Amino acid sequence: MTLQQLRYLIAIAEYGSINAAAHNLYASQSNLSTAIKELESELGITIFTRSNRGVTLTNDGTELLGYARQVIEQADMLEERYAAGGPNHARLAISSQHYYFSVQAFMNTADQFDGEEYDFILRECATGEIIDDVRTFRSEAGILYTDEFNRRVLEKAFSDAGVTYCPLFNAHVHVFVGENHPLAKHELLRLEDLEPYPRYAFEQGTTNSFYYAEEPFSYLPHKKNIRISDRGTLTNLLTHYSGYTLSTGVLSEEMLSGIVSIPLDAPARMQVGYIMHSKRRPSALLESYIANLREVIKGNPTVDAYLGD
Repeated sequence: MTLQQLRYLIAIAEYGSINAAAHNLYASQSNLSTAIKELESELGITIFTRSNRGVTLTNDGTELLGYARQVIEQADMLEERYAAGGPNHARLAISSQHYYFSVQAFMNTADQFDGEEYDFILRECATGEIIDDVRTFRSEAGILYTDEFNRRVLEKAFSDAGVTYCPLFNAHVHVFVGENHPLAKHELLRLEDLEPYPRYAFEQGTTNSFYYAEEPFSYLPHKKNIRISDRGTLTNLLTHYSGYTLSTGVLSEEMLSGIVSIPLDAPARMQVGYIMHSKRRPSALLESYIANLREVIKGNPTVDAYLGD
């Protein structure tokens, strides 16, 4: 077993295919395939299952990936500590629900990094994918929300995935609408006020469940539903059309012009937090990212309980 084999293993798991990993590593597919086959033969396990859509980690592969990451992280620390002025190549991977503050904190972390080389990855994806990314060590942390409705189900999913949840802040539920929306001038809204208008929500893929939704009150029936997959589309819909979405009330910079946030008259509260694999220690970069998350949120007027260190 070599460090190079372990690096190939990690790259293939992160990129989801041998082809993509080879492209990003500037290596040949045959070298990566051979390395994985030799590793499987040496350890007597199957690491990946292969299909036309790419590769998927087996249970044995997931366990091996966890150990591989620890070994590579320690090896990188040694290289950084003893390299004579060599470049500091750093990696950070985050999976997140569609929140602007997670993006802002991510970019602040990148801007603050003073090394010569880095490879940072931010995945905005469905809730189930976030949990699975952290479970399989594809991402170091995942950003998502819980509330009284989904908390028990998500806690079970966290436990099954071997991840730990850490709260960041609590917030009142807010309604996002365009500045020209009929409801835009209201100071407070009720759920019944929203009934005539389309409800925008992020699509959750194969784990489409009320409990995995990114928006509170998703379990309530609604006659008009539009599901989307990215924040840019949501911003466009809110700005130009008559629908609404529910969220924390923290507006992104691109939403400050054209979109208003109105408190919802409802007892529910959203709690946003992050998950990490229980067997993984946070890297210095991840600690920096979490600190930047707290800084971005700190003092925001829509946050009714900031949960510090």
